[in-house]
Amino acid sequence: MLEFISPAQCRGGRALLGITQPQLASIAGLGLSTIVDFERQRRAVSEEAVRKMQEALENAGVEFIPENGGGAGVRLKKRKP
Repeated sequence: MLEFISPAQCRGGRALLGITQPQLASIAGLGLSTIVDFERQRRAVSEEAVRKMQEALENAGVEFIPENGGGAGVRLKKRKP
């Protein structure tokens, strides 16, 4: 698990799952403005809020890829048959 996801990774994770900002807010138990402000980098949000977003996306099937010389990323977890 990454230390913290970036706003771009959050947007990418949502896109892979096909969920909206309001849906992520509901799943993560956060206010919509927290999601919007984080993704648009309007203000710093708490580490706890970022952790909740990350956990919600991971639980829904997103895998975050750490910086490894090629840049941080996001992908869907491989589903078990």
